[in-house]
Amino acid sequence: MDDRDGFFGAQVAAAYDEEEGDMFVPGVVDTTADFLAALADGGRALELGIGTGRIALPLARRGVPVDGIDLSRAMVDRLRAKPGGDAIDVTIGDFATTRVEGTFSVAYLVFNTIMNLTTQDEQVDCFRNAAAHLAPGGCFVVEVMVPELRRLPPGQNAVPYEVGPTRWAVDLYDVATQATSSHYVDLVDGRGEYRSIPFRYVWPSELDLMARLAGLRLRERWEGWTREAFTSESRRHVSVWEKPAPA
Repeated sequence: MDDRDGFFGAQVAAAYDEEEGDMFVPGVVDTTADFLAALADGGRALELGIGTGRIALPLARRGVPVDGIDLSRAMVDRLRAKPGGDAIDVTIGDFATTRVEGTFSVAYLVFNTIMNLTTQDEQVDCFRNAAAHLAPGGCFVVEVMVPELRRLPPGQNAVPYEVGPTRWAVDLYDVATQATSSHYVDLVDGRGEYRSIPFRYVWPSELDLMARLAGLRLRERWEGWTREAFTSESRRHVSVWEKPAPA
């Protein structure tokens, strides 16, 4: 792993677009891009943690000018190798603090990327950074899981979530610190390869407070990109905070 790329180096980047999760289903990608394009409303969009361009590229194809920030050069190289990728301006850096020029109508973080910031301070900084990039009336959008602590019986801190012939995956939780980590063992050519990634889970109400500290206010919250109602049974949410216009 190249230390410059954090936990998303060349090996992860090479296989990232081959994952089979729901996030890559064309209908999910299209619905996400449509949601963000409507918020952009003719303005510019900034993706924090742009990665290989799963959402940025279809959003750009909808006529939205997209910029991005990402720490991983390997992931961004994959983006730039795709059709249209060279037209997206990407700044290499930590999306919690890295600034780019100009203002934007919408800034967004998708698929749990806010959890890649592993301290509360970093997550607060991210909200402040997003707010600093937004024009008045602009929106910050976060898609993230609802912490699944109800799956932890007393005394247990591990939740297996993938068990197959060539991969085993488990999440570990520390409820005292909100630290969590995903651990993977992949069977490759008869040998096990292990890797892990740290995260920090965060509650919807905690995100709302971070938004208030950044001068943003909650505009809407949904279970998903098709605007299903968010309920106590929802396992994720798409939240939109707005930067108020000056009085």
